[in-house]
Amino acid sequence: MKRKLMFLSLAAIGLASCNGGFKQGDGGLLYNIHTSKGGAKIKEGDFISLNMVVKTDGDSVLNSTYESGQPTRMAMPKPQAKGDVVAGIGLLGEGDSATFKIASDSIFKGGQQRPPGFKSKYLVFVVKVEKVIAKGNLNEQVFRGRVMDYIKSQGDALKAQEPAKIKKYIDDNHLKLEKTASGLQYVITTPGTGAKPAVGDTAVVNYTGKMVSGKVFDTSIKAEATKAKIPVDPMRQFAPIRIPVGQGKVIPGWDEGLQLLNKGAKAIFIIPSDIAYKDQGIGPIGPYSPLVFEMEMVDVVKPNPNAPKPVVPQLTPPPAK
Repeated sequence: MKRKLMFLSLAAIGLASCNGGFKQGDGGLLYNIHTSKGGAKIKEGDFISLNMVVKTDGDSVLNSTYESGQPTRMAMPKPQAKGDVVAGIGLLGEGDSATFKIASDSIFKGGQQRPPGFKSKYLVFVVKVEKVIAKGNLNEQVFRGRVMDYIKSQGDALKAQEPAKIKKYIDDNHLKLEKTASGLQYVITTPGTGAKPAVGDTAVVNYTGKMVSGKVFDTSIKAEATKAKIPVDPMRQFAPIRIPVGQGKVIPGWDEGLQLLNKGAKAIFIIPSDIAYKDQGIGPIGPYSPLVFEMEMVDVVKPNPNAPKPVVPQLTPPPAK
């Protein structure tokens, strides 16, 4: 019996060493808990806020909440399958951190497409649990109130940090900027020629958008997308985009900034969240995120005065009393 137990122990040690220190859980989940505070484990229905880095087994980062400044916040769901990342998070409590490795074949199945060029055997999730609000026996109103109070406190903290983030970016990049009344800061790096666009004109622009961390999140220029290694839809056609100026079709910082540039001008815009995506964020852009845009005014298109005017329908007059 002792020899059998010794053999099983040696086998377990051998398995751990083969997996690089990872333990194996249900469904083939590989996990390595780095920090354990010893608190209660997360249960289904609890509110959780966590930071997460998703990468390949070659350490190529696919997504990071640290870069967006927007932790993942959600009610803890039920695992969809044995050994998925939700099952791994269920091993943790507030303040805990861990790395999970999940076979990519088990994730990209049932019609789910792999990212372009993805060949990694595993998807690697590096998780840090920032906050847990246990649902327990709390009624829905009390539970929701605690969650909203926490989210508001985090938003207030992010908004308070925004001026320092902007200042650091300006100092690190040695920029000398002008500032408008709205808070938009800009520098024209290449002067253009001709008239600047007015409300109703169409601006034809190239752009590259960055976080103040320097991370590129979008661009109209294929070379910039390749350089930044951002995931790109293979069907996307990279080209300058056309913006109706002053029509509210873009964030206020763009509507204002485009009217500062004439044809051929290049500029850097630093746009605070008040005239960008405010407290909501969008996609990879978190709440209260200041943004940096490198802009080029490719062309300014004036409205065609000979274009046919829209036909205004004649309303039938109301019947007389």
